[in-house]
Amino acid sequence: MNKYKLSFCEIILLKNDIAEVIVDDGIEINLSMVEEYHTFLLDKMAHPFSLLINKKNSYSYTFEAQLHLATLTQINFMAVIVYTKISEISTKNLVSLPREIRWQLEIFNDRELALIWLHNKHSNKIAAL
Repeated sequence: MNKYKLSFCEIILLKNDIAEVIVDDGIEINLSMVEEYHTFLLDKMAHPFSLLINKKNSYSYTFEAQLHLATLTQINFMAVIVYTKISEISTKNLVSLPREIRWQLEIFNDRELALIWLHNKHSNKIAAL
């Protein structure tokens, strides 16, 4: 398991094609951060890949970042772990934004359940390729 520190988050490679993302507390994610994130994912991970988004910290996005976040075609599935109702609502609002690529995303309150779902969905899709 390798850990990487970006300017605004930590990314833990759980497998070569599954990563956990933990954004730093108090950050407002902007477009340049989204680009840094996407570049990292494309450079360091096997394609296609899936993401475990751990929302244990409080953070926000600029509107421009919201529109461009997770627009990579290489993303299979995303499991989001939320710890508060506000975090769950903000995640649902983010998912509801119009995008060219519809997110394959589920929200969980338990990290282990999120990982099980993510591994199963990702493995099944990889096996079908």
